[in-house]
Amino acid sequence: MKPLWRLCLLAMLVAPCPALAIDPPYQGQMERLSEILGSLYMLTPLCGDQTTDWRGQMAELIELDEPDEDRRARLAGAFNAGYEAYARFYRSCTPSAEAAITRLLTEGDSLARDIHQRYAE
Repeated sequence: MKPLWRLCLLAMLVAPCPALAIDPPYQGQMERLSEILGSLYMLTPLCGDQTTDWRGQMAELIELDEPDEDRRARLAGAFNAGYEAYARFYRSCTPSAEAAITRLLTEGDSLARDIHQRYAE
């Protein structure tokens, strides 16, 4: 008689597995861009800038990309991680918060342009 673990392993190997979606080549860049948007959503109001709705920008980004549920969750998670990373350290506008905003805006602009130039239809 075969050990039970061998039967379980055999059952797992022959059971049909759902197909895993393949990420697009720009997924890493999209996650970083999402993280940047979350960071800006947290930081810019501290420094008095209420002109851009970064959360709305994130929603539009997701809508345009039309990701599956797994990718959507990862993009939202990156947005939240960006928000939380700065929320831990900033409660008011400081010179380092302003410098971070400038860096994030520059990096986000560069990423958005690169994604659009390389992958837009």
